[in-house]
Amino acid sequence: MFDVKIAARMELVHSDIRGPLFVEANRMIAEGTPVLKLNTGNPATFGFRMPESVRGALLEGAERAVAYCDVKGMPEARRAICDYQCSRGFQGLQPDDIFIGNGVSEMAQMIASVLFDVGDEILIPSPSYSLWTNVAYLSEATPVFYRCDEASGWYPDMADVRRKITPKTKALLLINPNNPTGAVYPDEIVLEMIQLAWEHDLVLLSDEIYDRLVMDGLPHNSTAALAPDLPVVTFNGLSKSHIICGFRCGWMCVSGPARFKTAVTEAVQKIAAMRLCGNALTQLVIPAALADNASTREMLVPGGRLYEQREATCAALDKIPGISYVKNHAAFYLFPKIDCERYHITNDKQFAMDVLHGTNILFVPGSGFDWPEPDHFRLVMLPDAATITDAMERLGVFLETYRQA
Repeated sequence: MFDVKIAARMELVHSDIRGPLFVEANRMIAEGTPVLKLNTGNPATFGFRMPESVRGALLEGAERAVAYCDVKGMPEARRAICDYQCSRGFQGLQPDDIFIGNGVSEMAQMIASVLFDVGDEILIPSPSYSLWTNVAYLSEATPVFYRCDEASGWYPDMADVRRKITPKTKALLLINPNNPTGAVYPDEIVLEMIQLAWEHDLVLLSDEIYDRLVMDGLPHNSTAALAPDLPVVTFNGLSKSHIICGFRCGWMCVSGPARFKTAVTEAVQKIAAMRLCGNALTQLVIPAALADNASTREMLVPGGRLYEQREATCAALDKIPGISYVKNHAAFYLFPKIDCERYHITNDKQFAMDVLHGTNILFVPGSGFDWPEPDHFRLVMLPDAATITDAMERLGVFLETYRQA
């Protein structure tokens, strides 16, 4: 009696960032063991603070957020987003083509609900942020992974992308700048992806949440700016660039042919209306935040906190035998490779658990990002330089005697 059969679609859903390793870390913390959580990109937990412009907009406008707002989002917030995206090269974008929601996570679920039928295939990068794999599973579509090539800077392997296209392929996802690798794709790569979408009538989904967190002077152009005539849905938000992850402030922009925009926005409107509106308090800060990029930029240059923490992490990893990496140029993630033969590693989840117990450091194994081999893990480089250096030194000491049983 009272046995419940869980929907089959849940069998493959996974969230390793907050999965069993995270649960174990929390158990250790509850018992008094300090754990350095390098599992999630949550800047405020490491002493980053939101800009004063954001704080002021939130406090001054709070009364305007008491009532339900527009289903798509506050008009002034959508106008600010429209102006921002048009400054990035979008053509023909209007505020009515934009939806604001509770993070990119909610936006991704909405677009999957309206675009995908059972059995549709979505081309997703590997490694990939697991949100996208999970929304595919929840919409009963099929994620098909195209490989990103570590040897070429973690850019998509275009031959592999082309091989993976079938008559069932409905959409092609780009995560650029990338999570978990921190890669920034050059225009020629994006244009090749656009050409494939053109040839095969695919919708382009472009996750660009880290577009304001690019280092080393690299250019980053939005997919929609390079493909004004193709169906593109672009995802962005303020969680990372303005240190307000808990605000859950994300948006999506629908661009391309008029018929596509009309069909998608009308369908998404139905989904958006079901949840009444996005969090209105967070929408208050969007115009102020998008007008204030100074606080973000200062973190990304030599002497800036994110830049220096990236440098410290890489310098510390260079001293650990059997670990290599491609230096990230965006976000605050690194996706190092570990010599599995040297350390006898066959199970990356077990490796991460052993590291947690042996060093009190929590990170996510590569399989948590749909990477098929047990030879990678993701590091979050948000602690201050001294803390991250100490953590990598502890990892190096741990590996001196580690061999997976």
